[in-house]
Amino acid sequence: MFQDDEHDDTSSDEYTDGSESSDDSDDNYVPGSSSRQTGNSPEANFVEREIDGDFDRLVQNIRDRNDDPGLAKDWDFNIEDQEAEFRDDLRAASGVGRRHKGKGRATGPVLSQQVKSLIGDGNQAYVDNDIPEAIRIMFEVIRIEPRAAAPWSVLAQCFSDMKNEGKALQLRIMAAHLRHDAEEWDRLARQSRELGYNQQALYCYRKAHTLDPTNIDALWERAVLAKEIGDLRNAKLAYRGILKQFPHDLSILSELRAILIELGDFSTCASLFQQAFDHYQQVYPSDVAGGGFSLMEILVLTDLYNTLGEYESAIDTIRKGCRWLQGRGEQRYWDYQLDVNARHRLAIARIKMGDIEESQLHADIILNEDVLDYAALFVEIADAYFERELYVDARPIYELLGSDANTSSLYILMQTASCLRMLDELREAVDVYEHIRVVDPTNNEAKMKLAEIYEILNEPRKALTLVYEVIDSRKKKPKDKSANQGEDDGGDGSLFPEEKPTQRGKSSTVKPQNRLTSAQLRQLETEKEAEIVRGYKRLKDVWEKMLSGDELAQREWMIEAEKMIETYRETRNLFMTGKNNPFRGINKTKNHEADEVRMATRLHLDLGWSALVDVFRGVTFSEWLRIFMTYCFNLTKQGQYELADEVLRHILLSPPYQPREMQVVIRLALASCAIYAQKFGIVVEQCRKLINAHQFHNEPMRLLIASLSSGLLPTDALITSTLQKHLFRELKLGDSAVRNPETLRYNTVSRRYALVSGSKAEEDDMDEDGPADEQGGGDKDKGAPPLPTKQNSLMVAIYGQVCIAAKSYQSAIFYLLHAYDYCPDDPMVCLTLVIASIGRAMQRQSDNRQHLVAQAMAFLTRYRQLRSVDSRRLGEVEYNFGRTFHQLGLLTYAAKHYERVLEIEGSATDLVPDECFAKEAAYNLSLIYTSTGATPLVERLYERWLSI
Repeated sequence: MFQDDEHDDTSSDEYTDGSESSDDSDDNYVPGSSSRQTGNSPEANFVEREIDGDFDRLVQNIRDRNDDPGLAKDWDFNIEDQEAEFRDDLRAASGVGRRHKGKGRATGPVLSQQVKSLIGDGNQAYVDNDIPEAIRIMFEVIRIEPRAAAPWSVLAQCFSDMKNEGKALQLRIMAAHLRHDAEEWDRLARQSRELGYNQQALYCYRKAHTLDPTNIDALWERAVLAKEIGDLRNAKLAYRGILKQFPHDLSILSELRAILIELGDFSTCASLFQQAFDHYQQVYPSDVAGGGFSLMEILVLTDLYNTLGEYESAIDTIRKGCRWLQGRGEQRYWDYQLDVNARHRLAIARIKMGDIEESQLHADIILNEDVLDYAALFVEIADAYFERELYVDARPIYELLGSDANTSSLYILMQTASCLRMLDELREAVDVYEHIRVVDPTNNEAKMKLAEIYEILNEPRKALTLVYEVIDSRKKKPKDKSANQGEDDGGDGSLFPEEKPTQRGKSSTVKPQNRLTSAQLRQLETEKEAEIVRGYKRLKDVWEKMLSGDELAQREWMIEAEKMIETYRETRNLFMTGKNNPFRGINKTKNHEADEVRMATRLHLDLGWSALVDVFRGVTFSEWLRIFMTYCFNLTKQGQYELADEVLRHILLSPPYQPREMQVVIRLALASCAIYAQKFGIVVEQCRKLINAHQFHNEPMRLLIASLSSGLLPTDALITSTLQKHLFRELKLGDSAVRNPETLRYNTVSRRYALVSGSKAEEDDMDEDGPADEQGGGDKDKGAPPLPTKQNSLMVAIYGQVCIAAKSYQSAIFYLLHAYDYCPDDPMVCLTLVIASIGRAMQRQSDNRQHLVAQAMAFLTRYRQLRSVDSRRLGEVEYNFGRTFHQLGLLTYAAKHYERVLEIEGSATDLVPDECFAKEAAYNLSLIYTSTGATPLVERLYERWLSI
């Protein structure tokens, strides 16, 4: 028998009720937890005062009215507020029990002689069957003394005699507020429910339970009614109250589980089941029957933990639960048959937590079962693999399910096609989607996914046909009409607005749309074009003055440019979503109709963009680009780099700027602004995109190094782990292209070569940087470019220099020696080898310092041979020799070379200032003189070389 993966190595988790806190503070309170109270306790008096407060609100409403003294709307306050009060009341009334059987308190207000006389007259009118007169008199009594209970009862009986049971019930509810009798409230709740006044019934049950928290029947009826009408939050509170009276009752937990899952409160549900599990384990430590807590409850708890992502807890539950039910709770190993459903939960938890090897052992056992008997388990395992992006494992399960008519479904076929697409088996995915189209011609989702694949396969006409089919089908669908039409509230006899759960639809009211005619649109476009032409003419008039530094001209230029740029950015047709939009597919609640229109527009652009004019509103797109870049450069100089970056990134998405040369220009502008603003992380980002777009080319690499030339911030950006990994992957691809070209495959989507194995790290890198095709969306694929035929020393040397900056000198020496093998006549490679060798020699881990120093001097000599060919570089050579000796502590030799630098550059007349090393040499030489106490020499150096 298969052994589970291990024995228990952790102690049992602690599960407390505090884990179920939520945004609503009332969710943490559970009614029904009070003890029995008697007499006129302070708690009982509090409940009665609360009910009196409800009564006072009604009486005030009656006094404020001037129309018919009916009660149809007098109690029409917010049910949610009432339920909130209900929970607050239950909190405050914790500990209140039934005072005594029978009627509530008989005391009431002291009635005046006038009121007593009116009550007598009203009673007499009722006895004489003069109902209208009795109603008139009793309403007058209520107006004078509303807290007299008798008039309410007489009025209720009058309306009952008039066959107006709804109004009679309302009046009885009013009278009940004055008697505080829990049994009466319970009776009124049943009557309200019989008449269909569900909200009113909930209110009455609330009052009954407030007066008598031990009345579990009222609480149960409230829970059942709330569940029936879809009021799940109150149903949850009621069941929680019952559960407090009957802790860990499995039937109540079963009812509560469905409600909590519907509310999405999985943590509370898991906590309750875990507490019940712990309870039954303690009460029945060795009972195989589990005291009623069966395997089903174990599986429910495991599913809850898997849903919450607490996979360790799910595994622990299966372990302990199955062993306990098998009567071997103290054991820590598997030696018995494990139920297939329990093993399935174990497999799901292992898959989702990333323990793939262990999960596959469990999954294989389940997959050996009959697929017809356990199809649901097969689907869940495949879905778990799919969620973990293990498409290779998910695909055969979906295919197995799809091969049998009894287990196949559109969902299975869609998932199969998704796996094939993710595995880059696009033609096979097309076959599956085409089969779905045959089976279900109305499946628009399959058509859109098929259109996306056709777009990837460079078959835009097929994709466009599918998109038009989807658009046409949506237009033919009837509009969703709301059930609000002809809706009546049906609650005229209820104190509360009675909502019908089945009529919770969206409003069918359609707002009128003000659409312009074609002629009006053309006229509007003509006016906008004229405005843009005038603005551009004004820009050209002040452009030269702006560049020369005229503040007034610069301010005017920026205002006009901002108007033009905002007009461009607000034009939706210039920013249709392209197939390389990095945000595509993340928003789960996207507008499908808008996506279909955008895709159709994009396909039209792919089919005929080259035929479109190169002008927008009288200004060519190249001129637009010049305006964008100049505007963003000025913004950056003015300290508004974030806005400049936003504008440039936005126009990257515009179709006119999708050709590769345009993308390169914009990215160079982004990098330039970032360099000025000292945002070197952005510089690295843009350079990486250029490297991706121009695979095996050296210029983007040179651009990266030039952009991060010197300084602390550029160095930090250079040695980031993401850049190092990116450069290393490029290095491996270049090496594979020369040594094993058969291991590379050209990807027409990303327009890059990639290893056939499909490295996950490389995929992540592409996701982060964006596909290379983003820089070439407007180009047509001309086939795979040729692979390099010889090793690239530049890439290897740059990676070695990054290692030096990260102080990984040993690795730097390794890569730089490779670079030296590829290009032995490059003085820069020799110099960096000197730096790496000296750096390694200075580290404690070095086991042969003398050898490393000798190696450094050898490469330094080679560097001098290569660099001394140009007489203008002699100062540089002498400075680097002096710097090397200075690093080694050989100050005499260092001073000699520094002095030669000063001699060479002091007598030279044709040196470029940026290539002069005199100041650096003078400063380093002054440090040596200072350490030896030669102060006069230091002063002369400062006066000659280091003074302004």
